[in-house]
Parts: sequence; C-alpha cells; structure tokens
Amino acid sequence: MAEPVTPPTTAEELRSAILDRYESLSKRLKQIARYVLDEPNAVALETLAVLADRSGVQPSAIVRFAKSFGFDGATQMQRLFRDGLLSGNAALAYGERVRQFSETVDGKAVGDPGQVLAEFIEGNTLALQNLGEIVSSADMAAAVKMMAQADTIYVAGFRRSFPVAAYIAYSLHQVDKKTVFIDSLGGMTRQQIHGITPRDLLISVSYHPYAEEAVQLIEAAVDRDCKVLSISDSLVSPVAKPASLVLQVREAEIRKFRSLSASMCLAQALVISFAFSTAQTTRNRSSMKPSGKHRSK
Repeated sequence: MAEPVTPPTTAEELRSAILDRYESLSKRLKQIARYVLDEPNAVALETLAVLADRSGVQPSAIVRFAKSFGFDGATQMQRLFRDGLLSGNAALAYGERVRQFSETVDGKAVGDPGQVLAEFIEGNTLALQNLGEIVSSADMAAAVKMMAQADTIYVAGFRRSFPVAAYIAYSLHQVDKKTVFIDSLGGMTRQQIHGITPRDLLISVSYHPYAEEAVQLIEAAVDRDCKVLSISDSLVSPVAKPASLVLQVREAEIRKFRSLSASMCLAQALVISFAFSTAQTTRNRSSMKPSGKHRSK
C-alpha cells in the first residue's frame, strides 16, 4: 500500500511539487498541471465547474489531481492560491486582468489606428508588469552567470521566436561574445550545432505550439551535457523541462495577435546585464595586476 502524500503548505511548494512530478503525470493530469501553473489566480477564485471548463477536463479530474498531491480535495488546493492572492502577490492577478482586457477589446469594432495603438500599449503594459513579477532577480543573475561562463553561446528561435533570438545573437556579437546564431538556413540546424560542447550554452526561445526544431535542438544540447537557458511561456513546456534554467514570459495577446514586447524587454535586460557584468569583471582583474611602478631593482 502506497504511503500517503503530505500536501504542500504553500502555493510555491505546490508549484515545485508539480514541476518535480510533471513527467510522471498522465496526459489529463498534465493538462491540469499546466493550467494550475499558468493560471493560479483562476485556481484561487473560480468554481470547480469554471476551472474544469477552462482547462478542458471534467471536475472529477481536478479533484483527482488535487488528491494526487495529498489534498483532501480541490477546495484545499485552491485555498493555497487564495492565501497567496490575499497576501498581495500581484502576479497571481495577471491571468484575470488579461482575460478582462481581452474581453473588452474583442467586444469592440476595430476603429482608427490610434485606437489599435492604445490597445497594444495597454496589453503590452500588462505583460511587461507581469514580467517583473515572474522573473526574479535570482533567475536573472543565474542567467547572466551562465552566459559569462560559456565559451560560446548558441542562440536559436524559430518562427515567431526568431526576432527575439536574432536580437540576442546580434547584441552578443556587439559586446564581443563568441556567439553562433542558429538560423536553420537550408535546413542546417543539426550542422550548426555540431560543435557544441559542455563548456557552451544554448539559449532557446520558443512559445506554444513550440517548434519541433527547438525541441530537437535542446535534446541534442542536453545529450552533449551543454547547459540550456530556455525563454518560454510555460515552465512545463517541452522546451522548458529539459533546460538548466527557464525564464518565463507571458506575452500579451491583442485581437488574437501575440506580441513580443515582453520578450524583447527580457532579451535587452539579459544582454545589457551580461555586458556590464563582463566589463566589471575586466576592471576588477585590471586593478589586481601590479602597476610596475614599484618593482624592485
């Protein structure tokens, strides 16, 4: 008989438990796990029927999911997120704010270009505010450290992610970091990553529905013991789970058009932080060298 599972006592503990056990969950429970991770505010406030409808499962499946993590039922699991919401965690409210914004915008006819601009500004402002909540200082510091320690940084992004990856690669070249941009020209993805080693870093940018090339690229890098920094919209996406570190970005969607403003902001912050970190390290090393003025004769 299996030993009873001790339920998490905070939303953060539950989040960690879901990430640890994600691969062992059934397809249906994985579907619920992703919704719980991506929409904690809804989990906190909505009824079981609403949660089931939005996540595309039966209410009984959500109850089964909660019990698999040691809870008596879904209500006890929801209470963790509700406590986090009441404690003032602004990130929890993002999903609901976006939903309300989308309903308002989608209900309007497309007016003059000025109206469309205002809608994009508002939607992207929400996404940028959320970026500051879900990407921690510790995660940014860890990402910059990985970049600094890498001999060569390989950068990849396909389809919608291509502009973000191209910007990162271009900017790294500008600060004289040895960089390989994997553009897959002529179907040469595998060949472009042929020389990757455990001393290098792969930065992969990919969002739902996740390009198969990105998944294969990460698998190839992991097989060679290369570290992977993944920029993705979910912590349990196929490009996030194998990664050494994940920076989560949830972009705005305005009139069914998904933006890249938050991703570009993150990319800029990463490269600029890396550049200043490298410059500071160089200055520190220079200050430690003997000046030559006081050498003995």
